[in-house]
Amino acid sequence: MRNLQLFSLAKNELSGNIPLYLFNNTPSLKHINLGNNSISGTIPHSVGSLPMLEFLSLQYNQLAGTVPPTIYNMSSLQVISLLSNSFSGLIPNNNQSFNLPMLQFISLDKNNFVGQIPSGLAACEYLQTISLSGNYFVDVVPTWLAQLPNLERLNLEGNQITGYIPAVLSNLTRLTLLGLAFCNLTGQIPTEVGLMRELSTLHLSHNLLTGPLPVSLGNLSKLSMLGSSSNLLSGSVPVSLGNIRALENLNLHGNKLRGSLDFLSNLANCRQLQNLDLNSNSFTGGLPDHVGNLSAQLIQFNIFQNKLTGRVPSALSNLSGLEVMSLSDNLLTGAIPESITQMQNLMWFDVSNNDISSPIPTQIGMLKSLIVLHLSGNKLFGAIPHSIGNLSRLEHMLMYDNRLNSTIPASLFQLDKLIRLDLANNSFVGPLTSHVGGFKQVVGINLSWNFLHGTIPESFGEIIMVSFLDLSHNSFDGSIPGSFQKLKSLEYLDLSFNNISGTIPTFLANFTVLTTLNLSFNKLEGKIPEGGVFSNISLQSLIGNAGLCGAPHLGFTQCLKNTHSNNIHFLNFLLPSVTIAFGSTVVCAYLMIRWKLKKKGDIRDCVVDPDYVINHRLVPYQELIFATDNFSDSNLLGSGSFGKVYKGRLSNDLVVAIKVLDMQMEQAIRSFDAECRVLRTARHRNLIRILNTCSNLDFRALVLQYMPNGSLEMLLHSEGRIQLGFLKRLNIVLDVSMAMEYLHHDHYEVVVHCDLKPSNVLFDEDMTSHVADFGIAKLLLGDDNFLITASMPGTVGYMAPEYGSFGKASPKSDVFSFGITLLEVFTRKRPTDPMFTGDLSIRQWVLESFPLELIHVLDEQLTLEASSARHLDGILQQIIELGLICSSDLPDRRMSMRDVAIALKKIKSVYMQSASATLQGVAQ
Repeated sequence: MRNLQLFSLAKNELSGNIPLYLFNNTPSLKHINLGNNSISGTIPHSVGSLPMLEFLSLQYNQLAGTVPPTIYNMSSLQVISLLSNSFSGLIPNNNQSFNLPMLQFISLDKNNFVGQIPSGLAACEYLQTISLSGNYFVDVVPTWLAQLPNLERLNLEGNQITGYIPAVLSNLTRLTLLGLAFCNLTGQIPTEVGLMRELSTLHLSHNLLTGPLPVSLGNLSKLSMLGSSSNLLSGSVPVSLGNIRALENLNLHGNKLRGSLDFLSNLANCRQLQNLDLNSNSFTGGLPDHVGNLSAQLIQFNIFQNKLTGRVPSALSNLSGLEVMSLSDNLLTGAIPESITQMQNLMWFDVSNNDISSPIPTQIGMLKSLIVLHLSGNKLFGAIPHSIGNLSRLEHMLMYDNRLNSTIPASLFQLDKLIRLDLANNSFVGPLTSHVGGFKQVVGINLSWNFLHGTIPESFGEIIMVSFLDLSHNSFDGSIPGSFQKLKSLEYLDLSFNNISGTIPTFLANFTVLTTLNLSFNKLEGKIPEGGVFSNISLQSLIGNAGLCGAPHLGFTQCLKNTHSNNIHFLNFLLPSVTIAFGSTVVCAYLMIRWKLKKKGDIRDCVVDPDYVINHRLVPYQELIFATDNFSDSNLLGSGSFGKVYKGRLSNDLVVAIKVLDMQMEQAIRSFDAECRVLRTARHRNLIRILNTCSNLDFRALVLQYMPNGSLEMLLHSEGRIQLGFLKRLNIVLDVSMAMEYLHHDHYEVVVHCDLKPSNVLFDEDMTSHVADFGIAKLLLGDDNFLITASMPGTVGYMAPEYGSFGKASPKSDVFSFGITLLEVFTRKRPTDPMFTGDLSIRQWVLESFPLELIHVLDEQLTLEASSARHLDGILQQIIELGLICSSDLPDRRMSMRDVAIALKKIKSVYMQSASATLQGVAQ
């Protein structure tokens, strides 16, 4: 095609290498765009020999190696964009080998280039954009940049740049963006920066800059973002910043700024201001009343970790749009003003670690949006208002280290979104309400160092997700509730310094994750259980219970046996004899078996399932050692709850994944059994295959297919993630749906995966999806619709409500997990993203934009694709609707996986027909 001028295949799903011969005979080419694909390999050298080339974009691919040097010497080239690849090497640094006289735009961001910033750019008089961020350039900020009169954007962030900011950059009077953050710059911010009147973004954060903020910054009337955080700036904040009417983000945290906050009255002129971060400085004086005159657009106001004194001004309530307010770690006194309760949008309120002395505002319950309430480390007194129960979105309530002195209101225990409750070191009195089980999501509860009394409510057993529970240093009596046996997620339990009586429940020894237990200084009696947490318990955790016995190594006496009858005497004689005889028999049997196994081979050789023998031979334990270089960390693919996965190469050169179970965990053994039972008979192209098992007395491993292309989690969220087109995403969710359809409807036993999520979807060498990790899978027998299980729960964010709250596992709970996964694939947002707080979940977030405003939630790559292919809009709506139905709270409203797979196949068929019709139209 000697006359071809434009060659664009951007925003597709192309992979593989660019053919080396592709541009050998295309001398008329002016425009090459292969951006936003998944192309790998290197750039063909022939690209640098195209005499008329003006536009070259290879951005957002997986290209590597060095850039052919001839590309830097093309007389017609105007645009070169190579960002987000893995290019490396030096860029030529002299005028003979770097000569791009017509260049207007160059972007090399997010690669691995080294050396100096190419000085040949100084001769590019038409340059408008230089973007080199996220590389390894070692240089100073070049002064020759000031010779580029048309430069509008300069971004050198994230390189190893040292020295000063040159004052001559002020010659760049057209510059709108100056990015020098995350470097090693020193010295002061030059006053001349104020001459760059077109600047809208100035980002200097995370350097070693010193001195004051220049007053001249106030001349930058178009500046919307000023970031100078995490430096060593000193002095006061110039009032001239109030002249910047366009200012939206002012971030000065993490410096040595000092003085009063009087400049806030000038910032009131910045009516577009949304984020104000002044924390971690040395500001003194009080918060002035005119803080309430700041922009009504203000969303975030952080001024924690300073030296502020005085009261919290009631005028803060004028900031009606404020969502985050943190005044913690100052020297504030006085009261929390009641007017704060009028801030209906406030989500985060933190005044902890001050010297505030007052009751909690009685109308605190009016803050309906509140998610974090942090009042700890003050001198608050009085009661927790009953209105606290109205904070239905509250997740973190921290009031420890105060002087609160009432009963704890029953309404507090109705906060079903609460994750952490800490009321320690106060003076709370009275018994706890008998209904504390309203906490459905609480992970940590600390009520220690108070004056609570009465029995510990049985309803604590309903808080099944709690992992940290501290009720120590109170006056609780009665026994340890039997309902505690449901708290299998407990890692930390402290009941010390109370009046608890009775025996220590033996079920505590069965809690596999319980690592810290303190029962000291109570009235407990009877035998100390054995195993579990009691295997490593110290005397300090049991001391002060005079009636305990049975742990002589800790100083407790042996438990006495009853000797009141001849029968008991007889049993005392008989039982040891029988035990010795039985034990001898077992030992002899074991030694004989061991001897026979020795004759056949090493005692640690694997017991192999004959249906899965690789190449029809056994794979001994020693071969697994050899295959993984003795389970070297260099072959470690990942770690999970129940063990580790290694890459290995067997003696027949087959590359496999070897999943080694942690034999110290009972759950790991159950996980091994579950995975074996499911996979040994499963036959489906989208399920990972088990090739072999290795099982003996002290070692268990699964030999699985090796998946060289990682997981869906990595594909979506890793730093070097590739661009994913619509069709690739559709194929992924279709593959997963077919795997789940097989498990639910076509396997001879109904299999419920129980932990379907992106990290359990793996890709082989052809990028075919395989569902993996059946460590907590359940089998439904007969006509059962669900089973109830409390062991080995799934993953937060992907668990169906009925499974997470009640342990009800059913095929419909897998459908919920699939629905959440589908939404994650098309939005590229995890369900555990920090933005999802309170009532806002990924499903609710998507639902609020469905169907007319999906552009606000879809991944940017999909919105770009949809903008150039209008037929995609309706198809994307159908897919998102499918995800919303599958993730319904009520199981009955969810589809079956068979119907899901059918629906996705139809959607793909419609898409392929539409795409084909579009291509035919273009051809015509």
